[in-house]
Amino acid sequence: MEYSFAFRVSRFAFRVSCFVFRVSCFARKYIFNSIIKRFEDLEIWQEARELCKFISKVTSEGPFSKDFRFRDQVRASSGSTMDNIAEGFDRGGNKEFIQFLSISRGSTAEVRSQSYRAFDEDYINQEELNELLERTDSLSRKTYNLMLHLKKSDIKGLKYS
Repeated sequence: MEYSFAFRVSRFAFRVSCFVFRVSCFARKYIFNSIIKRFEDLEIWQEARELCKFISKVTSEGPFSKDFRFRDQVRASSGSTMDNIAEGFDRGGNKEFIQFLSISRGSTAEVRSQSYRAFDEDYINQEELNELLERTDSLSRKTYNLMLHLKKSDIKGLKYS
């Protein structure tokens, strides 16, 4: 028997199929097989991509675009955020994925810190700073929640199945 449904864990949306099988005479156990088969389907990767686009837009304008070293550093940090999510996901194991998510969170914190530096140098205005802080905070929290979920999961990852 198969059931399909969606659920949320701390702002993460999951679509799953639930397969029911008998474990003993009195109990049933549920195994969740995520429909997420590509990193592009992960909400956190999509948010990281949007953050990258926003960073690219902001760093292409005014004096920010002329500070080549700082501009490139901010762009690299935001790119690292989404790239580490992708690489970790495609490794196929939860422990490796958690490690790459941790690196991604570090890159997100780096973007957050660089946002303050950009504001202090008058490269971005208060509205842009607030937008960056909101995006990085949201992404960091969601990434952390996924890490906690993976740590508690009995499923080790695709490469172990």
